[in-house]
Parts: sequence; structure tokens; C-alpha cells
Amino acid sequence: MSKFFKFKELGTNYRTEFMAGLTTFLAMAYILFVNPSTLALDGIEQLPEGVTRIDKGAVFTATAIAAAVGTLIMGVFAKYPIALAPGMGLNAFFAYTVVLGYGIPWETALAGVLASGLIFIVLTVTGLRQMIIDAIPGNLKLAVGAGIGLFIAFIGFQNAGIVQNSDATLVQLGDLTAGPTMLAIFGIIVSVVFLSLGIKGGIFYGMVLTSIAGMVAGLIAPPTAVNDVVGSAPSVAPTFGAALTHFGDIFTIEMLVVILTFLFVDFFDTAGTLVAVATQAGFMKDNKLPRAGRALFADSAATVVGSVVGTSTTTSYIESTAGVGAGGRTGFTSVVTAAFFLLALFFSPLLSVVTAEVTAPALIIVGVLMASTLKNIDWDQFEIGVPAFFTIAAMPLTYSIATGIAIGFIFYPITMLLKGRSKEIHPIMYFLFVIFVLYFVFLA
Repeated sequence: MSKFFKFKELGTNYRTEFMAGLTTFLAMAYILFVNPSTLALDGIEQLPEGVTRIDKGAVFTATAIAAAVGTLIMGVFAKYPIALAPGMGLNAFFAYTVVLGYGIPWETALAGVLASGLIFIVLTVTGLRQMIIDAIPGNLKLAVGAGIGLFIAFIGFQNAGIVQNSDATLVQLGDLTAGPTMLAIFGIIVSVVFLSLGIKGGIFYGMVLTSIAGMVAGLIAPPTAVNDVVGSAPSVAPTFGAALTHFGDIFTIEMLVVILTFLFVDFFDTAGTLVAVATQAGFMKDNKLPRAGRALFADSAATVVGSVVGTSTTTSYIESTAGVGAGGRTGFTSVVTAAFFLLALFFSPLLSVVTAEVTAPALIIVGVLMASTLKNIDWDQFEIGVPAFFTIAAMPLTYSIATGIAIGFIFYPITMLLKGRSKEIHPIMYFLFVIFVLYFVFLA
């Protein structure tokens, strides 16, 4: 085992790798509870006509399976200490834009995830994935990340009751004295304190303390027996195979935009995470990542597996830097993280104490972290600032990640052409311009 993962060559050992894997798991364990809550649209009372709510328990199991499989492939095949799980932002797009906004059944949405995963595998194997990544201007990539961050944070504020509907102004400040809202505010404060102190896994620990505070305050029903904490893994039967049986429903313009969005967001989420983690660990050579194709294949394969069992797009997690910071240097770190995700399957009863108010702080904090890319956008160039701003602002204001991407990608070639910078526009951007114009013509 140590020879396979090159412990001696990389200056590590079993203990260091084990602790690194555990650290990574604790840093991203929140996804086990946030993802089911998000996909099940917790906090949303009324769904579009003909749309049903996805089974929360099945999503919990699917989340753990997708994370374990993707992380294991990353560890054994690519040999990197990088963990994967259903992505934040992508799950919000799945739930709030595709299902809630478009009224598309979750079964069809899963089929869209499956299609994007299969396309990813083809693009990765053929090498086209890197070419497409290079075609999208860096400023728009940054804008998409920041916009998703604001969108996720907005959902978190809603679920917390801090922001609520207003007939006069669309949104307004909620009742901050309400018990659930005060609990969510407590969670935000605790999480901010943990992360400000540099505590690894601060988001997860914040959720734990918030749940305990909710039980003490009588806002959450506490577990009364062992089987309220530990139990058998929920069945994936309610979601398993839905992506396959509904695959024929994806051949519409609306679903084409959905699949393109899944592809686009995961493209840069994964690429950015791989570069960030690899740079911290010292893996980059001549500004290139060795075995990059294998690493990209891991998230593509995990997305396919995840969609079949019942969850949104699986991607690499920036929280992997926590494990690298703890000394993780080999794929064995990922193997350990994958094992903990499988072990977590037996703690599904805790879903009952992880309410929308408990997960809301996690959404808000992740939004803050994602919005940090705002500082790197070239705001002093108007032709760049306009499409970037429209991309960022439109996501939370239209409640749609796809709409934000569409507006930004329509304005980018227009402003660049008017500025006389046509040579800097990749042909792929013109193709996307046409696709998104058709999106508004036929679907808006």
C-alpha cells in the first residue's frame, strides 16, 4: 500500500494520511445534510403543479455514495488527496432553478445530470474539456463563481427567515425575534467564529452546535433513543434509476440549457479546485497538473454514478485543502475520506435534527467564500465589467443561475465587439451567444 501511493517518495506515512483524510471529511461533512435539505427544497411549502418532492433519505444515501465513489476513484486512479461530493451551487441550481423555477420534475433533472456526466467523460477522454475551459474568458468564470455564491447566500437568508417575501418591495427583513430565525443567526455567528479562528471543519461544527442549541431551546426535537442517532442507511429505491428511465425527456431546448449549465459550472468548479489543491500540495510542474486527465475523469464518473443513485452533479471540493494542510500528499488521504463517507451512511437519523435553520448558516458561509472571487475581476474595463456584473446580479435577482450565465454570455461578445476586441473572442463564445439568445426567445 505504501509503495502504491509512494509514501516514502512523498515524505508521508499512514498516520499523517489518515489524519489528513479525517480532516478533509470533517471539513466537508456538512454536505451530507445540506444536500438532502437543498434538493428536497426544505423551507419551500408549495411546489409547481405536477412536480413532486424528492425523497430526502434517498438523497442522503446517494450523497454519501457519490462522495465515496468519486473520492475513491480520485485516490486510487488519480492518486491525489482530493475529495469529491455533490457540489454546492450545482445542487441549488438543480433544486431552485430547474425544479422550482422551470417546474421540471426532479427525475428529468437527474437525467440532465446523467447526460452532463456522460458528456464530461467524452470531453475528458478526447481532451476537448481543456479546450473548452480555455475558451471561456477568465473574468466570466470568476463572475459565475461569485454570482453562485450570492445566490446560495440568498437562499440561506431565506431559509433562515432573515429575508422574507414582500408584496411591496419583493423582499424585506424577516422577524429576527422568531425562534427559528434566532437559531439560524446563532449558527451564522458560531460558524463565523470557527472559521475566523481557522478551525478546520468550522461549517460542520457550526451545524452541530446549532442543532444542539435548537434542542436545548426546544426548537428541535432531540433524539430519545440510540436508533434516533444511528441506524441503517435509507433506501435509494425512491431515486435509483430515475435518471435512466427519464433520459428520453431531456431532448428539449429547456433541458439543453440546463445540461449546458451543469457542464459549465462543473467545468470551472473542478478545474479551479484541482489547481488550488495541487498548488498548495506542490504537485504542479511547469504550471501543469500531472495526471490531470485522471483527476477530471474521477469527477465525471462520480457525476454519472451520483445521478443514477439520485443526487446532483458531483465535483471536487476546495475543502480538500484542509486535508492537504494537515499533511495529506497521496491518494490514501482520499481513500480514508471515502471510508468515512461510507461510515456516515449509518447516521442518517440525524437528518431529523438538521433542519432548514441549521443548514441555512452553511449556505450563507459557503456563499461568502465563493463571492471572494469578486476581487479578481477586471472592473476597470467596462466591456468586462458589464457582462460580469449582469452575470453576478442576475443570479440572485432572477433566482436562476442559468439566467445569470445566459445574460452575461450574451453581453460579453457585444461589449467586446463594440470595444474593438473581436480577436479576443473565441468562436465557442459566439456559439454560446446563439444558444442563450434562443433560450430567452423560446423559454423566457
